[in-house]
Amino acid sequence: MTKRQEYKVVQSFRDFEVREYLSCVLAEVKVCAKYESASSMAFAPLFGYISKGNKASEKIAMTAPVIAAQSGLKTEENDWYVSFVMPSGSKFGHLPHPNDPQVKLRELDSQICVALSFRGRATTDLTKKKIDQLRSAAKRENIALSDETRICRFDPPFKPGLLHYNEIVIPAFLGER
Repeated sequence: MTKRQEYKVVQSFRDFEVREYLSCVLAEVKVCAKYESASSMAFAPLFGYISKGNKASEKIAMTAPVIAAQSGLKTEENDWYVSFVMPSGSKFGHLPHPNDPQVKLRELDSQICVALSFRGRATTDLTKKKIDQLRSAAKRENIALSDETRICRFDPPFKPGLLHYNEIVIPAFLGER
């Protein structure tokens, strides 16, 4: 079974959860493309990295989710950062360097985020609807949010779309509003 990014639920609301994500390392590729094609464009270099495409020729376990992230502060709406979360306990300095220069390793500190889960194929229209829903729900609860938005997909593309499990995750600033 594929391991998932680790987090603790801080608070549950009717429409979403506030979570503390534990620190982790991402293998990430920046792609300039529409959302529909960004993940598939980044998948090959990322999968190559964890499949011995690194300086140590080391296989690295696959984790979920595959994250497509975008900052609302960017002027280019087609700039996506697609990433794989490295296995729990991975440290930036202990992971092998990628062979492919497109793949960058980045360490994330622990972080408070809001998250909304949903089923179905994570299309542009559905994710936009869920992002708007999460931002509105957090605003109702007076939770300040980052401009960054992460679309997290947990299932392989060959799984029937109605069965796909996804989440929208947005960094939050608790107590700052």
